[in-house]
Amino acid sequence: MTTHSTHFNERPHTRLGWWAVWLMVAFVAMFLINAFVFMALPSLGDGTWRQTILPFYGIALLLCGLAAGIVGLVAITRQHERSWLVWLTILPLVWVVFMLVGELLVPLFFPELAH
Repeated sequence: MTTHSTHFNERPHTRLGWWAVWLMVAFVAMFLINAFVFMALPSLGDGTWRQTILPFYGIALLLCGLAAGIVGLVAITRQHERSWLVWLTILPLVWVVFMLVGELLVPLFFPELAH
């Protein structure tokens, strides 16, 4: 009986695997900054900086999560990456898709909750 090394407990071996991991790290860092800095700070001044900066920050946050998951899935399926860190990059993808689907479907089924 031969044993096959799955490389699950190791670091990523492919370039795409590392890209996915670093995009996930950027997503987590941006998510924590958003939660603990931007949302915890009282509105300084008239608050126009929030209306100007935060939409772009939110889009960049979602794109990092989406890109991390997509690149991770490509690394897993095409390059046979099996590192647990690369498998972990699917979580931001699932979260971003869940939030986007919720944002699009809630107004259809619950119009009274729409902004």
